[in-house]
Amino acid sequence: MSIPEQIENYITSQPEPKRSEMQALHTRILEALPGCKLWFEDGKNADNKTVSNPNIGYGLYTIKYADGKTRDFFQIGLSANTTGISVYILGLTDKTYLAQTYGKDLGKASVTGYCIKFKNLKDINIDVLETAIRDGVEITREK
Repeated sequence: MSIPEQIENYITSQPEPKRSEMQALHTRILEALPGCKLWFEDGKNADNKTVSNPNIGYGLYTIKYADGKTRDFFQIGLSANTTGISVYILGLTDKTYLAQTYGKDLGKASVTGYCIKFKNLKDINIDVLETAIRDGVEITREK
């Protein structure tokens, strides 16, 4: 199954209203990052055990580990969780950046070092979220 098919299956498997909100965010991220590499992580490890929520990934970022190894991964992640939706902005070295830069303008969202979590799209300012996504991609591209 192709990555776009996996993504579509993941989105359509969500209950409403999360399904519509995930589709709207997916479309918005694709518009914000035209031509980006798409990923789908099913949340399972090598032993087929579930270790995380599935993620739709966008863009390309090289993770550098302490032992010197590297791994290609997505820059932006989109995932449904039990209470809502999470958007991950990976590769930011300043773990206070997202909260300090966007936290007060995002609306009703929990903002950590690399994750913006919210219950519903209506609770947040989607334009601010899009700006945070674009900004995160730019910052990680500069490394």
